[in-house]
Amino acid sequence: MSIPASQPGHQGGQSQPHGQGQLSPQHQQRPQHPQHQEHQPGGRGAPGHGAPDAVAQGPATQGPATQGPVAQGAVPQGGAVPQGTAAQGAAPRRSGDFAPSSAAIPPADLERTGSIIGTISQVFQSRVVGQENLRLTLVAALAAGGHVLLESVPGLAKTTAASALASSITGSFARIQCTPDLMPNDIIGTQIFNYGSSTFTTQLGPVHANVVLLDEINRSSAKTQSAMLEAMQERQTSIGGEVYRLPDPFMVLATQNPIEEEGTYVLPEAQMDRFLMKEILTYPRPGEEHEILDRSTSGSLTGPREAVGTVDLEDVRFLQEMVDAVYVDPAVKRYIIDLVFTTRGSGPRPVPNLTQSVRVGASPRGSLALMRVGQAHALLHGRDYVTPDDVRAMRYGVLRHRLVLTFDALAGGIKPEQIIDAVFHAVPMP
Repeated sequence: MSIPASQPGHQGGQSQPHGQGQLSPQHQQRPQHPQHQEHQPGGRGAPGHGAPDAVAQGPATQGPATQGPVAQGAVPQGGAVPQGTAAQGAAPRRSGDFAPSSAAIPPADLERTGSIIGTISQVFQSRVVGQENLRLTLVAALAAGGHVLLESVPGLAKTTAASALASSITGSFARIQCTPDLMPNDIIGTQIFNYGSSTFTTQLGPVHANVVLLDEINRSSAKTQSAMLEAMQERQTSIGGEVYRLPDPFMVLATQNPIEEEGTYVLPEAQMDRFLMKEILTYPRPGEEHEILDRSTSGSLTGPREAVGTVDLEDVRFLQEMVDAVYVDPAVKRYIIDLVFTTRGSGPRPVPNLTQSVRVGASPRGSLALMRVGQAHALLHGRDYVTPDDVRAMRYGVLRHRLVLTFDALAGGIKPEQIIDAVFHAVPMP
Protein backbone atom coordinates (compact mmCIF):
# COMPACT_ATOMS: atom_id res chain seq x y z
CA MET A 1 0.00 0.00 0.00
CA SER A 2 1.41 3.37 -1.00
CA ILE A 3 1.24 6.23 1.46
CA PRO A 4 0.26 9.70 0.24
CA ALA A 5 3.07 12.21 0.36
CA SER A 6 2.87 14.50 3.34
CA GLN A 7 2.88 18.27 3.22
CA PRO A 8 6.19 20.11 3.26
CA GLY A 9 7.43 20.89 6.71
CA HIS A 10 10.40 21.42 8.95
CA GLN A 11 11.12 18.83 11.62
CA GLY A 12 13.52 18.97 14.52
CA GLY A 13 15.68 21.72 13.08
CA GLN A 14 16.74 19.59 10.11
CA SER A 15 15.83 20.52 6.54
CA GLN A 16 15.00 17.60 4.31
CA PRO A 17 17.16 16.73 1.34
CA HIS A 18 15.51 16.03 -1.97
CA GLY A 19 13.09 13.15 -1.82
CA GLN A 20 13.18 12.66 1.93
CA GLY A 21 10.11 12.04 4.01
CA GLN A 22 8.41 14.39 6.42
CA LEU A 23 6.36 13.50 9.47
CA SER A 24 2.64 13.94 9.02
CA PRO A 25 0.72 16.05 11.55
CA GLN A 26 -0.28 12.88 13.37
CA HIS A 27 3.35 11.87 13.60
CA GLN A 28 4.33 15.17 15.16
CA GLN A 29 2.39 14.39 18.32
CA ARG A 30 4.53 13.40 21.25
CA PRO A 31 2.88 10.57 23.19
CA GLN A 32 3.63 9.58 26.75
CA HIS A 33 6.36 7.00 27.25
CA PRO A 34 4.81 3.73 28.55
CA GLN A 35 6.35 1.43 31.08
CA HIS A 36 9.43 -0.15 29.48
CA GLN A 37 9.24 -3.71 28.29
CA GLU A 38 11.96 -6.28 27.89
CA HIS A 39 13.69 -6.33 24.49
CA GLN A 40 13.27 -9.38 22.33
CA PRO A 41 16.43 -11.53 22.17
CA GLY A 42 18.29 -11.78 18.92
CA GLY A 43 17.47 -8.25 17.80
CA ARG A 44 14.33 -9.30 15.85
CA GLY A 45 10.93 -8.94 17.43
CA ALA A 46 7.50 -9.89 16.19
CA PRO A 47 5.34 -7.06 14.88
CA GLY A 48 3.63 -5.39 17.82
CA HIS A 49 0.10 -4.09 18.11
CA GLY A 50 -0.37 -0.41 17.65
CA ALA A 51 2.91 0.03 15.76
CA PRO A 52 3.08 3.12 13.59
CA ASP A 53 2.83 3.28 9.90
CA ALA A 54 5.80 3.95 7.68
CA VAL A 55 6.45 7.51 6.66
CA ALA A 56 6.13 8.45 3.02
CA GLN A 57 8.53 10.67 1.21
CA GLY A 58 7.70 14.32 1.25
CA PRO A 59 7.65 16.54 -1.82
CA ALA A 60 11.09 17.25 -3.19
CA THR A 61 12.27 20.68 -4.12
CA GLN A 62 12.43 19.64 -7.75
CA GLY A 63 9.98 17.19 -9.24
CA PRO A 64 7.24 15.11 -7.65
CA ALA A 65 7.80 12.98 -4.59
CA THR A 66 8.43 9.29 -4.94
CA GLN A 67 5.93 7.28 -2.98
CA GLY A 68 6.52 3.96 -1.35
CA PRO A 69 5.92 2.33 2.01
CA VAL A 70 8.73 1.35 4.29
CA ALA A 71 7.24 -2.07 4.85
CA GLN A 72 4.08 -3.75 3.65
CA GLY A 73 1.39 -4.07 6.25
CA ALA A 74 2.73 -1.19 8.30
CA VAL A 75 -0.42 0.92 7.78
CA PRO A 76 -3.65 -0.12 9.49
CA GLN A 77 -6.84 -0.35 7.50
CA GLY A 78 -8.64 2.94 7.00
CA GLY A 79 -5.46 4.98 7.27
CA ALA A 80 -5.86 5.57 11.00
CA VAL A 81 -2.60 6.26 12.77
CA PRO A 82 -2.43 4.84 16.30
CA GLN A 83 -1.31 7.36 18.84
CA GLY A 84 0.70 4.94 20.98
CA THR A 85 0.04 6.88 24.16
CA ALA A 86 0.20 5.51 27.66
CA ALA A 87 -2.59 5.52 30.20
CA GLN A 88 -5.36 8.04 29.62
CA GLY A 89 -4.85 11.30 31.45
CA ALA A 90 -1.13 10.80 32.09
CA ALA A 91 0.72 14.09 31.81
CA PRO A 92 3.92 14.10 29.73
CA ARG A 93 7.16 15.03 31.42
CA ARG A 94 8.27 18.62 31.11
CA SER A 95 11.70 19.48 29.75
CA GLY A 96 12.77 20.68 33.18
CA ASP A 97 12.12 17.21 34.61
CA PHE A 98 15.25 15.97 32.80
CA ALA A 99 17.51 18.49 34.57
CA PRO A 100 19.81 17.33 37.38
CA SER A 101 19.08 18.23 40.99
CA SER A 102 22.07 20.59 40.95
CA ALA A 103 23.71 22.42 38.05
CA ALA A 104 25.93 20.09 36.03
CA ILE A 105 27.88 23.01 34.55
CA PRO A 106 28.56 26.30 36.41
CA PRO A 107 26.90 29.38 34.82
CA ALA A 108 30.30 30.95 34.14
CA ASP A 109 31.39 27.92 32.12
CA LEU A 110 28.11 27.96 30.20
CA GLU A 111 28.73 31.60 29.36
CA ARG A 112 32.23 30.78 28.13
CA THR A 113 30.96 27.95 25.92
CA GLY A 114 28.38 30.32 24.44
CA SER A 115 31.13 32.79 23.59
CA ILE A 116 33.25 30.07 21.92
CA ILE A 117 30.32 28.76 19.89
CA GLY A 118 29.37 32.32 18.89
CA THR A 119 32.88 33.03 17.60
CA ILE A 120 33.00 29.82 15.54
CA SER A 121 29.55 30.56 14.10
CA GLN A 122 30.58 34.11 13.21
CA VAL A 123 33.60 32.89 11.25
CA PHE A 124 31.51 30.24 9.50
CA GLN A 125 28.78 32.69 8.47
CA SER A 126 31.38 35.13 7.15
CA ARG A 127 32.54 32.48 4.66
CA VAL A 128 29.40 30.43 3.94
CA VAL A 129 25.99 31.76 2.90
CA GLY A 130 23.04 29.94 4.46
CA GLN A 131 23.54 26.22 5.20
CA GLU A 132 22.35 26.57 8.80
CA ASN A 133 21.99 22.81 9.26
CA LEU A 134 25.56 22.37 8.08
CA ARG A 135 26.79 24.92 10.61
CA LEU A 136 24.96 23.16 13.44
CA THR A 137 26.34 19.80 12.32
CA LEU A 138 29.95 20.97 12.12
CA VAL A 139 29.89 22.86 15.43
CA ALA A 140 28.14 19.98 17.22
CA ALA A 141 30.64 17.47 15.81
CA LEU A 142 33.56 19.68 16.85
CA ALA A 143 32.16 19.98 20.37
CA ALA A 144 31.48 16.23 20.52
CA GLY A 145 34.94 15.36 19.20
CA GLY A 146 33.63 13.43 16.20
CA HIS A 147 34.08 13.29 12.43
CA VAL A 148 31.66 14.42 9.72
CA LEU A 149 30.91 13.08 6.23
CA LEU A 150 29.53 15.70 3.84
CA GLU A 151 27.67 14.60 0.74
CA SER A 152 26.18 16.70 -2.06
CA VAL A 153 26.44 17.47 -5.73
CA PRO A 154 29.38 19.70 -6.70
CA GLY A 155 29.37 23.39 -5.88
CA LEU A 156 27.44 23.47 -2.60
CA ALA A 157 30.32 24.76 -0.43
CA LYS A 158 31.42 21.47 1.14
CA THR A 159 35.11 22.37 0.89
CA THR A 160 34.45 26.01 1.75
CA ALA A 161 32.54 25.02 4.88
CA ALA A 162 35.32 22.72 6.02
CA SER A 163 37.99 25.37 5.51
CA ALA A 164 35.77 27.96 7.24
CA LEU A 165 35.50 25.76 10.32
CA ALA A 166 39.25 25.20 10.29
CA SER A 167 39.92 28.94 9.94
CA SER A 168 37.97 29.60 13.14
CA ILE A 169 40.50 27.51 15.09
CA THR A 170 44.12 28.48 15.61
CA GLY A 171 45.26 24.87 15.13
CA SER A 172 46.73 23.27 12.03
CA PHE A 173 44.68 22.44 8.93
CA ALA A 174 45.47 19.99 6.12
CA ARG A 175 43.58 19.33 2.90
CA ILE A 176 43.98 16.01 1.10
CA GLN A 177 42.64 15.69 -2.43
CA CYS A 178 41.78 12.00 -2.82
CA THR A 179 42.53 10.36 -6.17
CA PRO A 180 42.56 6.70 -7.28
CA ASP A 181 46.37 6.59 -7.18
CA LEU A 182 46.64 8.06 -3.67
CA MET A 183 48.58 5.70 -1.39
CA PRO A 184 48.28 5.26 2.40
CA ASN A 185 51.80 6.64 2.91
CA ASP A 186 50.67 9.85 1.21
CA ILE A 187 48.22 10.34 4.09
CA ILE A 188 49.78 8.98 7.25
CA GLY A 189 53.46 9.48 6.40
CA THR A 190 56.49 7.34 5.58
CA GLN A 191 60.09 6.64 6.48
CA ILE A 192 62.86 8.28 4.41
CA PHE A 193 66.38 6.85 4.23
CA ASN A 194 69.15 9.34 4.86
CA TYR A 195 72.24 8.29 2.86
CA GLY A 196 74.50 10.62 4.82
CA SER A 197 73.74 9.08 8.20
CA SER A 198 72.53 5.70 6.91
CA THR A 199 69.43 6.02 9.07
CA PHE A 200 65.70 6.30 8.51
CA THR A 201 63.81 9.43 9.44
CA THR A 202 60.03 9.62 9.74
CA GLN A 203 58.13 12.08 7.60
CA LEU A 204 54.64 12.59 9.06
CA GLY A 205 51.78 12.88 6.61
CA PRO A 206 49.08 15.56 6.34
CA VAL A 207 46.70 13.57 8.57
CA HIS A 208 48.74 14.82 11.54
CA ALA A 209 46.75 18.05 11.84
CA ASN A 210 43.95 19.33 14.05
CA VAL A 211 41.42 19.56 11.20
CA VAL A 212 41.83 17.32 8.16
CA LEU A 213 39.74 17.74 5.02
CA LEU A 214 39.51 14.61 2.85
CA ASP A 215 38.12 15.95 -0.39
CA GLU A 216 36.20 13.37 -2.47
CA ILE A 217 37.07 10.53 -0.12
CA ASN A 218 35.24 8.01 -2.31
CA ARG A 219 37.79 8.59 -5.09
CA SER A 220 40.55 6.97 -3.07
CA SER A 221 41.07 3.22 -3.19
CA ALA A 222 39.94 0.85 -0.46
CA LYS A 223 43.54 0.45 0.69
CA THR A 224 43.89 4.18 1.21
CA GLN A 225 40.48 4.47 2.87
CA SER A 226 41.44 1.75 5.35
CA ALA A 227 44.51 3.77 6.33
CA MET A 228 42.15 6.34 7.84
CA LEU A 229 40.40 3.83 10.12
CA GLU A 230 43.16 3.80 12.72
CA ALA A 231 43.49 7.58 12.59
CA MET A 232 39.75 8.20 12.98
CA GLN A 233 39.13 5.63 15.70
CA GLU A 234 42.36 5.34 17.66
CA ARG A 235 43.63 8.90 17.05
CA GLN A 236 47.04 7.54 16.08
CA THR A 237 49.03 6.27 13.09
CA SER A 238 51.59 3.49 12.76
CA ILE A 239 54.70 4.18 10.66
CA GLY A 240 57.56 1.72 10.52
CA GLY A 241 56.33 -0.13 13.57
CA GLU A 242 56.15 3.03 15.70
CA VAL A 243 52.97 4.66 16.92
CA TYR A 244 52.52 8.42 16.48
CA ARG A 245 49.71 10.15 18.34
CA LEU A 246 47.57 12.61 16.42
CA PRO A 247 47.19 16.16 17.76
CA ASP A 248 44.39 16.98 20.17
CA PRO A 249 41.80 18.02 19.15
CA PHE A 250 41.54 16.01 15.93
CA MET A 251 38.67 16.14 13.46
CA VAL A 252 38.16 14.67 9.98
CA LEU A 253 35.84 16.33 7.47
CA ALA A 254 35.30 14.12 4.43
CA THR A 255 33.34 15.01 1.31
CA GLN A 256 31.91 12.84 -1.42
CA ASN A 257 29.94 13.31 -4.62
CA PRO A 258 26.94 10.95 -4.88
CA ILE A 259 26.20 11.39 -8.59
CA GLU A 260 29.61 10.73 -10.15
CA GLU A 261 30.37 7.01 -9.93
CA GLU A 262 33.16 6.59 -12.47
CA GLY A 263 36.49 6.10 -10.72
CA THR A 264 34.98 5.99 -7.23
CA TYR A 265 35.04 3.41 -4.44
CA VAL A 266 32.09 3.03 -2.09
CA LEU A 267 33.04 3.55 1.55
CA PRO A 268 32.82 0.31 3.59
CA GLU A 269 30.24 0.16 6.36
CA ALA A 270 32.97 -0.08 9.02
CA GLN A 271 34.39 3.27 7.95
CA MET A 272 30.98 4.90 7.53
CA ASP A 273 30.23 4.00 11.15
CA ARG A 274 33.34 5.91 12.27
CA PHE A 275 31.74 9.19 11.21
CA LEU A 276 29.75 10.74 14.02
CA MET A 277 27.37 12.35 11.52
CA LYS A 278 26.64 12.44 7.83
CA GLU A 279 25.17 15.66 6.45
CA ILE A 280 23.53 15.96 3.04
CA LEU A 281 23.69 19.46 1.63
CA THR A 282 20.84 20.93 -0.42
CA TYR A 283 20.64 23.79 -2.89
CA PRO A 284 20.46 27.31 -1.43
CA ARG A 285 17.27 29.33 -1.44
CA PRO A 286 16.86 32.10 -4.07
CA GLY A 287 17.65 34.81 -1.53
CA GLU A 288 20.78 33.00 -0.38
CA GLU A 289 22.00 32.49 -3.94
CA HIS A 290 21.40 36.19 -4.57
CA GLU A 291 23.65 36.97 -1.59
CA ILE A 292 26.30 34.67 -3.06
CA LEU A 293 26.26 36.73 -6.25
CA ASP A 294 26.44 39.96 -4.24
CA ARG A 295 29.46 38.70 -2.31
CA SER A 296 31.12 37.68 -5.55
CA THR A 297 30.74 41.13 -7.11
CA SER A 298 31.96 42.82 -3.92
CA GLY A 299 35.00 40.56 -3.70
CA SER A 300 34.06 39.11 -0.29
CA LEU A 301 32.99 35.65 -1.45
CA THR A 302 36.25 33.88 -0.66
CA GLY A 303 36.66 35.50 2.76
CA PRO A 304 35.64 38.46 4.89
CA ARG A 305 37.34 41.80 4.37
CA GLU A 306 37.63 42.36 8.11
CA ALA A 307 39.35 39.78 10.29
CA VAL A 308 37.05 37.92 12.64
CA GLY A 309 37.98 36.32 15.92
CA THR A 310 39.28 32.82 16.37
CA VAL A 311 39.34 30.32 19.21
CA ASP A 312 42.48 28.53 20.33
CA LEU A 313 42.91 24.82 20.88
CA GLU A 314 42.46 25.19 24.62
CA ASP A 315 38.99 26.64 23.99
CA VAL A 316 38.10 23.66 21.80
CA ARG A 317 39.28 21.22 24.45
CA PHE A 318 37.27 23.14 27.06
CA LEU A 319 34.20 22.91 24.81
CA GLN A 320 34.60 19.15 24.51
CA GLU A 321 35.01 18.82 28.28
CA MET A 322 31.76 20.71 28.78
CA VAL A 323 29.97 18.30 26.45
CA ASP A 324 31.17 15.46 28.68
CA ALA A 325 29.68 17.26 31.68
CA VAL A 326 26.19 17.68 30.17
CA TYR A 327 23.75 15.61 32.24
CA VAL A 328 21.78 12.78 30.59
CA ASP A 329 18.76 11.54 32.52
CA PRO A 330 18.25 7.74 32.74
CA ALA A 331 14.89 8.16 30.99
CA VAL A 332 16.66 9.81 28.03
CA LYS A 333 19.23 7.01 27.93
CA ARG A 334 16.42 4.45 27.89
CA TYR A 335 14.77 6.41 25.06
CA ILE A 336 17.98 6.21 23.04
CA ILE A 337 18.25 2.47 23.67
CA ASP A 338 14.65 1.92 22.58
CA LEU A 339 15.27 3.86 19.37
CA VAL A 340 18.39 1.89 18.46
CA PHE A 341 16.78 -1.46 19.26
CA THR A 342 13.80 -0.51 17.09
CA THR A 343 16.14 0.01 14.11
CA ARG A 344 17.23 -3.60 14.65
CA GLY A 345 13.67 -4.93 14.38
CA SER A 346 12.85 -5.22 18.08
CA GLY A 347 12.36 -2.57 20.74
CA PRO A 348 9.31 -1.90 22.91
CA ARG A 349 7.06 -1.33 19.87
CA PRO A 350 8.59 -2.86 16.75
CA VAL A 351 7.77 -1.38 13.37
CA PRO A 352 5.93 -4.11 11.40
CA ASN A 353 8.04 -5.79 8.72
CA LEU A 354 10.91 -3.37 9.26
CA THR A 355 13.42 -6.13 8.52
CA GLN A 356 12.09 -6.24 4.95
CA SER A 357 13.54 -2.77 4.45
CA VAL A 358 16.46 -2.66 6.92
CA ARG A 359 19.13 -5.34 6.63
CA VAL A 360 21.36 -4.01 9.45
CA GLY A 361 20.26 -1.59 12.15
CA ALA A 362 22.32 0.88 14.14
CA SER A 363 25.23 -0.48 16.19
CA PRO A 364 26.07 0.44 19.80
CA ARG A 365 28.21 3.17 18.26
CA GLY A 366 24.91 4.64 17.07
CA SER A 367 23.62 4.76 20.65
CA LEU A 368 26.77 6.56 21.74
CA ALA A 369 26.46 8.98 18.83
CA LEU A 370 22.83 9.82 19.63
CA MET A 371 23.71 10.57 23.24
CA ARG A 372 26.90 12.47 22.39
CA VAL A 373 25.24 14.61 19.73
CA GLY A 374 22.31 15.21 22.08
CA GLN A 375 24.75 16.49 24.70
CA ALA A 376 26.42 18.78 22.14
CA HIS A 377 23.05 20.05 20.88
CA ALA A 378 21.95 20.86 24.43
CA LEU A 379 25.19 22.75 25.09
CA LEU A 380 24.82 24.69 21.83
CA HIS A 381 21.47 25.89 23.15
CA GLY A 382 22.81 26.90 26.55
CA ARG A 383 21.59 23.92 28.61
CA ASP A 384 23.52 21.54 30.85
CA TYR A 385 21.07 18.64 30.44
CA VAL A 386 19.68 16.62 27.52
CA THR A 387 16.01 16.41 26.60
CA PRO A 388 14.36 14.00 24.12
CA ASP A 389 14.10 16.92 21.70
CA ASP A 390 17.90 17.13 21.65
CA VAL A 391 18.02 13.46 20.62
CA ARG A 392 15.46 14.05 17.88
CA ALA A 393 16.94 17.31 16.57
CA MET A 394 19.87 15.81 14.62
CA ARG A 395 18.59 12.25 14.19
CA TYR A 396 19.05 12.16 10.42
CA GLY A 397 22.72 13.11 10.58
CA VAL A 398 23.42 10.50 13.25
CA LEU A 399 21.50 7.53 11.82
CA ARG A 400 21.17 7.90 8.04
CA HIS A 401 24.57 6.32 7.35
CA ARG A 402 24.20 3.62 10.01
CA LEU A 403 21.18 1.87 8.49
CA VAL A 404 21.91 -0.69 5.79
CA LEU A 405 18.84 -1.02 3.58
CA THR A 406 17.81 -4.15 1.74
CA PHE A 407 17.85 -4.43 -2.03
CA ASP A 408 14.06 -4.24 -2.14
CA ALA A 409 14.09 -0.99 -0.20
CA LEU A 410 16.75 0.52 -2.45
CA ALA A 411 14.88 -0.61 -5.57
CA GLY A 412 11.67 0.88 -4.19
CA GLY A 413 13.31 4.26 -3.64
CA ILE A 414 12.93 4.18 0.14
CA LYS A 415 15.20 6.68 1.87
CA PRO A 416 16.89 6.17 5.24
CA GLU A 417 15.10 9.27 6.50
CA GLN A 418 11.77 7.49 6.03
CA ILE A 419 12.94 4.61 8.18
CA ILE A 420 14.24 7.01 10.83
CA ASP A 421 10.94 8.88 10.96
CA ALA A 422 9.02 5.61 11.31
CA VAL A 423 11.30 4.47 14.14
CA PHE A 424 11.05 7.76 16.03
CA HIS A 425 7.28 7.72 15.67
CA ALA A 426 7.11 4.15 16.97
CA VAL A 427 9.06 4.87 20.16
CA PRO A 428 7.10 7.12 22.56
CA MET A 429 8.97 10.05 24.03
CA PRO A 430 9.48 10.01 27.81
